[in-house]
Amino acid sequence: MAKQRIRVAVLGGSGYTGGELLRLLAGHPAVTITTVTAEKSVGLPVSTLFPNLAETIPLTFTALDPGHLVKQADIVFCALPHTQSMGPVDHCLQAGVLAIDLSADYRLKNPDTYHTWYHTPHSKPHLLKKAVYGLPELHRSAIRTTRLVAVPGCYPTAAILQLAPLYARNLLQPGSVIIDAKSGISGAGRSPALPFHFPESHESVKAYKIGEHRHTPEIEQALNSLARQRRSTQAKNHPSDTITFTPHLIPINRGILSTAYGRLRTPLSLTRLRTLYKKFYEGESFIRQHEDVMAISPSYVRGSNFCDLGIFFNHRTGQVITVAALDNLVKGAAGQAIQCMNILLGFPETTGLDKLPAYP
Repeated sequence: MAKQRIRVAVLGGSGYTGGELLRLLAGHPAVTITTVTAEKSVGLPVSTLFPNLAETIPLTFTALDPGHLVKQADIVFCALPHTQSMGPVDHCLQAGVLAIDLSADYRLKNPDTYHTWYHTPHSKPHLLKKAVYGLPELHRSAIRTTRLVAVPGCYPTAAILQLAPLYARNLLQPGSVIIDAKSGISGAGRSPALPFHFPESHESVKAYKIGEHRHTPEIEQALNSLARQRRSTQAKNHPSDTITFTPHLIPINRGILSTAYGRLRTPLSLTRLRTLYKKFYEGESFIRQHEDVMAISPSYVRGSNFCDLGIFFNHRTGQVITVAALDNLVKGAAGQAIQCMNILLGFPETTGLDKLPAYP
């Protein structure tokens, strides 16, 4: 473990993800937060937007000045909106500063795919191949040696973790996977918009972006990568699988519950499936597996970096069903980013993330 405290900057620190980064980093024993940027809140104390951090982070929000930034930080967390991270991340890397990006700007390997789903050309396509997808349970070794981590989205984190053992063994029939996911309102961000006002969202459940949600190619990319690793060299050109993904907004502050359905290529008993999952995630500090579906809920992971998983089987329909729950702001964003930082810097992965969930 490094002996000197690590200087950390948070870009885009006024949103929910930025606030959660600040909360968790403030409790990290090896970190000093030196800079927090927020263009619309320059000059305001951090505690103005985050009263929960009063007297904890004695900083004010500053404007984003890449030249000044790289002199103040050893590692930068970039929580800027999609399409706005490309330039700052590139500047950090050129200055030798490690970058952990929580936007979607470096998650997709193909710049054409990024253009299709985000409706803008990627201005730094040369960096896409260098970025490592920051899902530690699958890419720990690559994270250790990279200089740029692309933190997964909240929905993809749940979906990939709940399906990874099945794709890694190539057990699912192509085209059979359906993901039905529900997220709390904080997943929509902090900027005010009519659909997220209390009277609009309270006592309501809404599906949105059916068939066109931007997290779809991210989920497919990760799962297909696992499947390709399993296939023989002769079958490397097997067509990529597609998934059906439908997100829903539910009236809770934070949390995701993701239910995924699929059909097995060959029958397997539920006992064998559960053994497969236990072996796949053996030793993972933040994966908790349950045989009781009622034990899997966003309520039981709130404020923590845990992802709770369960696998079940519908004998009547022949479908395998997986359920995942996580806090979209922690394991789905800030907590996972800090987990990646710990790996990058040689700290135990649980450092600063060992708090148990709050309940109720």
